[in-house]
Amino acid sequence: MNITQFSIEEILDPTKIIEGKRYEFLLDVEVDEEDELYSAAGLEIRVIVGVIDDNVRIVNYFITDKANNEFLDFALEEDEEAMILAFCKEELSADSSETEAE
Repeated sequence: MNITQFSIEEILDPTKIIEGKRYEFLLDVEVDEEDELYSAAGLEIRVIVGVIDDNVRIVNYFITDKANNEFLDFALEEDEEAMILAFCKEELSADSSETEAE
């Protein structure tokens, strides 16, 4: 699995019901042709990440085939989830470093 493009946005909770912060990552990914998730058009994974103190975790994710914008009913493998979580942690860390520098 290869992340080719991404965007990140903080999900605001005006009710203050959700503890910590939530972020939405939109990841464009490519997978090997042998993978059951393969699509020639690529995939988009919408990842909701929760952050409480220094604990970052994946709350939920949705996989979409970019060819027809259809949700795929597949779960990521543990190593794929770990790779995505590591990517999100790295980007959140880089984003907070940039914010502090301003």
